[in-house]
Amino acid sequence: MTDNRHTGAKGVRLSGVSRSFGSLKAVDGVDLEIPSGSFFSLLGPSGCGKSTTLRIISGFESPDAGRVYIGDEDVTDLQARRRPTAMVFQNYALFPHMTVGENVAYGLKVRKMSRDAIKERVLDALRRVDMADFLKTPVTSLSGGQQQRTALARAVAIEPEVILFDEPLSNLDVALRHQTRAELKALQHRLGLTSIYVTHDQEEAMALSDQIALMRAGRIVQTGAPRDLYQQPDTAFVASFLGGSNIVDDPALAARLTGSGLHDGRVLSIRPEHIRIGRSEGVQARVTAHQFLGMQTSLTIDVDGTELEARIPGDQEIPADAFVTVEASREVTDDR
Repeated sequence: MTDNRHTGAKGVRLSGVSRSFGSLKAVDGVDLEIPSGSFFSLLGPSGCGKSTTLRIISGFESPDAGRVYIGDEDVTDLQARRRPTAMVFQNYALFPHMTVGENVAYGLKVRKMSRDAIKERVLDALRRVDMADFLKTPVTSLSGGQQQRTALARAVAIEPEVILFDEPLSNLDVALRHQTRAELKALQHRLGLTSIYVTHDQEEAMALSDQIALMRAGRIVQTGAPRDLYQQPDTAFVASFLGGSNIVDDPALAARLTGSGLHDGRVLSIRPEHIRIGRSEGVQARVTAHQFLGMQTSLTIDVDGTELEARIPGDQEIPADAFVTVEASREVTDDR
């Protein structure tokens, strides 16, 4: 059940937003609609403009052009502290000399709330993230996951309409990152907050998000639900970035693999998991390398002089030579 007693989640809209730093166009004419109450990720490689876009939404950066709306309100010219947003930073930005409770209370004291109101709000925020027992604990004695939840409680305490995350899990080890992102998704659903999340980690974005906007060179190249972006990429960049798709631009090889040629300006996207090894029918291929990854094994295969990656279950034996069949593929625009 969604717990939105204190939060009035609102959608976010960007219209023609651009931002340059000298000759670098960090954000280039971004139009974006983020539904109220959704978990929305800005995904892309380093330097693609996703963090700058988040900072423009928060008010820490001003756009050179375009407008930012939260709900029906144009907040483009509002200072960060006057916007109905809260930020959870990559390094959490907790005050090391304070306790958990004092960190959560900080933003409320800045807003000059009464002592009783601050106490009630702090306890409520900590209960929401299962940290009430740590009220008087120094933040320096917390684990990484507990620090992340403390930073989230501090953000929730000011009752934002939109909460912003700037790669908050990147400092955690792999096991804790998986655990914490599951907790984060459950908490976001419970609170009903509109959440905008920046990450370069495609797996993280797909696990957390209701929708993803994939960015490249300051522009949004495709937006949609994680499954739609993975299964129906519009371009070679989207196919490659989400899932490491093989891109085949040789019409003859494409025809051999799929039974049809390529249309003008198009290439073939083949997911590694859609290549099946060891079947009786298919195009002859040679396994040239393999990497055991636990649940999966990654194979490098040579098909008519072209190297492709295939993935098979980790418990399967790998023959020296094998047949390859393509289960599914998709033509995409060649924007490499």
